[in-house]
Amino acid sequence: MNFELVTLDGVKFQAEAYSVVLPTAAGQITVLPGHEPLLSQLVPGVITIRRNKSDADTHLEHYATYGGVLEISSKGVRVLVDEAAHGDEINLAEAQRAHDEAVRLKHDAKTQVELDRAQTLLERRGVQLHVAELRHRHRK
Repeated sequence: MNFELVTLDGVKFQAEAYSVVLPTAAGQITVLPGHEPLLSQLVPGVITIRRNKSDADTHLEHYATYGGVLEISSKGVRVLVDEAAHGDEINLAEAQRAHDEAVRLKHDAKTQVELDRAQTLLERRGVQLHVAELRHRHRK
């Protein structure tokens, strides 16, 4: 099936894929060839792509995303997001530091606005850290 990941900067990924795992508002779903048509909201999380059925887990591609829209049709799967970071673009040590800083900001928040901003940042940094850890684990 054709899978396309589109960000505000343009097409981030476009190729044939055997399966795609996506974080939707209703929960994580796996899309395989022949999936029923679907429109869904995406939530912050990891998009995982398996290009070929026989690919080992070490060959999966992971993207950190922060919400968007999913369209599954007979033409394929299209995901529209503001941003997407490939696992190769995320440094594990930097992601850990950014996550720790977001935890500190949430802990130190004094107003609801500060708390909401810190929570949003914490979610984003958590997704980045998770993708970095997946990449690091599969590279070993």
